[in-house]
Amino acid sequence: MIRTIIVEDDLMVAAIDKKYAERTKNIRVAATFHNGNDAWEFIQENAIDLIILDLYMPGLSGLELLQKIRQNGIHTDVIMITAANDSASITTALELGILDYLVKPFEYERFAAAIEKYILKHRMMQNNMSFNQKDIDELFEMHRQHHHSKNDEIGIAKGLQKKTLTLITATLKKHAGEYISSEALAEETSLSKVTIRRYMNYLISEETAESTIDYGTGGRPSILYRIL
Repeated sequence: MIRTIIVEDDLMVAAIDKKYAERTKNIRVAATFHNGNDAWEFIQENAIDLIILDLYMPGLSGLELLQKIRQNGIHTDVIMITAANDSASITTALELGILDYLVKPFEYERFAAAIEKYILKHRMMQNNMSFNQKDIDELFEMHRQHHHSKNDEIGIAKGLQKKTLTLITATLKKHAGEYISSEALAEETSLSKVTIRRYMNYLISEETAESTIDYGTGGRPSILYRIL
C-alpha cells in the first residue's frame, strides 16, 4: 500500500486531491493537512511514500516544507499542485527534487498522469530494476500528454493504445499458464520495458493478469507476469 498525505489549505481542493488519488488502486491517503507545520510534525513521525503538496499555505509554505524535508534527508516523492506558475517557484521546486508540478486548475487526466509516473517509478525502484536509455527516457517523459485519437485509446485517464494492449495480450496468451519476464515480453513485442510495465500495471488493475518477483536470477530480481 502506498501511503500518501495531502497538504493543501483549500478544503475543496484537498477533497478533490483525495478523491483523485484514491481512484488509483493501492494508494491510501493516510492524512490530509491544511498547513505546513502540522504536516511537518506528521512527516517526522511517520513513513510516507508520496506527498501531494500545495505551494501557498499559511505559516510554513509548501516550498519551506519541502526544504525541511530535503534538509532532513527525507527522500519522499512529491507532486506539487499549486496556482504558482512563475519561473522562480518552478525552478526552486525542481531543485528540491519534486516528481511533477501541476498548475491549478487541473483536470483528472493530468493528475492521473502524475500518479502513474510515480507508481511506475516506485515499482521500478522498489524492485531494484536496471534500465537502458530508452527505459529512462520514457520514465522521464511519462508526464507528457499523449496525442492519440480517442478511437485508439483505452481511456484518456490511462493514455494507453488499444493496438499496443492487443499486442501485449496476444503475447501473454502465447505463454498461457506460465510466467514470462518483462524483459522477455519487451523482446518479443519490440517494446521498451517501461511500456511493458505500464500496460501490465493496467492489466493487473483490471484483474486480467498477475505478477510476481523472481529473486533467483543470480543478479537483480525480475518481474514475471502471467495472464489470467
